[in-house]
This record gives sequence, structure tokens and C-alpha cells, in this order.
Amino acid sequence: MSGGGDSMALLSIAADWAREAGRRLLAITVDHGLNPEAATWSRLCAGAARAVGADWMERRWEGDKPATGLPAAARRARHALIADAARAAGARVVLFAHTADDIAESDWMRMRGSTLGDLREWSPSPAWPQGRGLMLLRPTLGERREALRDGLRSAGQGWIEDPGNDRFARGRARHALTGSPLDPSPFRLKEDRSALRASSPLPLGEGFAGAGENLAMTLLCAAGHDRLPRPDRLAALADRLRTGDPFTATLAGARIEVSSDRGIIGREAGELKRKPVAAIPLHPDIPIVWDGRYAITAREPGWSVTAALGRLNRLSKADRAIVDTVAPWGRGALPVLIRDGSDAPVLAWREAKVRALAPRRLALALGETTQECDLHGTIHGETPPSDLF
Repeated sequence: MSGGGDSMALLSIAADWAREAGRRLLAITVDHGLNPEAATWSRLCAGAARAVGADWMERRWEGDKPATGLPAAARRARHALIADAARAAGARVVLFAHTADDIAESDWMRMRGSTLGDLREWSPSPAWPQGRGLMLLRPTLGERREALRDGLRSAGQGWIEDPGNDRFARGRARHALTGSPLDPSPFRLKEDRSALRASSPLPLGEGFAGAGENLAMTLLCAAGHDRLPRPDRLAALADRLRTGDPFTATLAGARIEVSSDRGIIGREAGELKRKPVAAIPLHPDIPIVWDGRYAITAREPGWSVTAALGRLNRLSKADRAIVDTVAPWGRGALPVLIRDGSDAPVLAWREAKVRALAPRRLALALGETTQECDLHGTIHGETPPSDLF
């Protein structure tokens, strides 16, 4: 919570629900280190949260701040800090206080070149890998900002007005749309949201080429990061997909291979040569995220995980037989384990519990999971087929 009108209204709504549902409510305030009043605002947020029976914690964005692109960097840092705190607290759902005004402002900004994503009531955390398995819920997305403030006024509740909001594009959008009735037609930029099923590798589905956001998310899931491709390159790739002609391309750390009857998107192993992924020591029963694509939990000490690239010819005959079921260009991106004092690799599934994160991440991004209870189940692709090991 920021202490602004929207977040204070959401705190009140969420506290009422938590009491009725018997659920714990945790409020998280992020200090971006950008305003001298931040400490005072945090104290106000802490008091407001505790007054309604919620727990409260603060997280701080430490380190140097960028000279350009500050709002985007702050947004990324905020989501990562909130995701880390939520996971540490055992939460699966994070509430955000976006309103109908935020939707219109985001659309206004996108019309002028912003790469902001679409606001949805139920969507996965954009932070990766910190936000894995977390969903964002925006229960006030259908409400006007001023209506929420009217409710606060009626309850005698104040809020914080951050003058810094006016310095950036969001503030300009807010001023441009002041008094707008929010007729959806000028502001909504709709896209086809046809659902796509994901396995490993990730297949292209019917209607895929027309869904720019779906295409971008599939690239990110396959490559294991959260850095959106440039809009012009994404558009060019979508155009190639629409033709139906076979081709091979790379974008955003992913490889796209389209033939006459299918398309596959996977991690581009060549990217590992340009940007090597360091070997990571594993500790028993402590999962680590490797290359943004796998959660790997060792059963015993003495192992490190790294890429199969450059090590494929040292795998056992049994492991090579399994690797041969993967497209040749994707084999080097598979995770292997190296024992301390040895250089002989084994496929990670041999000696550790491995969860492929891309299928669930894509399913969440495409809106295939709509209930909190669905976040606990296993979906196809998270574990290897049972006949392999």
C-alpha cells in the first residue's frame, strides 16, 4: 500500500473481507528512495494497516537509480520487492488498487508509444522469477478513482497525495483525462486473447499470430526472463507467423521454428554462448530457479546446476537417448548437474526434483487460471514424463 486514496480504499475493502473469511491480511509498503517524505508516509501506512487488523511491512528499493526510464525501473523494482515479500509470507495472491481511471490512463499512454501492459482483474505477477506462482487481483478495477475517495471521505479517512506523480507520463495522462466519462471506445486497445496450451517446448496455437501480447509472453516464458522484445521486432515476427510460411528466427533469447505443420518456441541455446549462465551450487531441499525456466531442488549436497551446452558429449548413453528426444537446437539449454570434484554431467532430473516453470507461467499469463485454488495443482509440463526416468 502506498497510502494514496486508491490503496487506502482497497485496504478498507480487503480488511472487511479478511475478517469475514478468516484470512490473514498483509499490507506491504515500498519505499522507492525517491521522496524525502517516504518515512512519514510509511508510518501512516503502518498505522492505517494495523488499525484495521492487518499486518504491515516495508520494503526498500536500494541502490543507485537510473537517470532515464525511472518510472519503469521503479515499477519493476516495486513488483519484485512485493513478490519477494509475498512469497516469504506464504501468500499466493497480491491485491492491487488499480481503478477504471488507471485503465484509461494506461491506454492513453500506450497510444503515445508506452509499452505498458494491459491491466486485468486477475493476472500473474510481472516480476520474474520472484513472482512465480503469484497472481495479482485488482478488485477495484471497475471503480472510478473519485468514487473510492468519496467513500473515504464519508468514513472520515484521509490519504496521501504524492506530488511526484505529476512529473511523469502517468501524471500527464491523468490530467489529460480529468473529467472524462471513460467511454471505452477511445481508450481500449483490445487484442485477441485466444488461449494457448503450453508444453515443453511451447507450441504455437490457433490464432496465435494475431495475439501480440500472447506472442510476447510465450517468448518470455521460453527464454526465462521478463524483458519484453522491442515492439517493432515483435510486430515483424507476428507478420511472419501470419503468412504461414516455414521459417526460423530468434528474438528475446528465444528461438522460433515454424514448419508446414507446427511451430515451436524454445530457449535459444546460442544465447547461452553470448550470455553464459553461471553454475549454481545446490543445497538439499532448497529450490533454486535456474535460467528463469526451472525450479531445481537437490536431494543431497555436492551438486551444482549448469547448462548442457558444451557437455552433451559427456552425458551417459541413457541421458543422451533422452536428450535426443529434444529438438537439436534446444539440447544445449537443458539443465545438467555436476558433482563436486567431477566434470561428468548428468541430466538434472536424475539427481534432483525439477519443475519446468514455463508451462505454468504461460498458462497464468494467458488467463487459463482464474481461481486461487487452481494455483496449487500440477499442470502438464511441470514434471518430466514418467517413462523417461
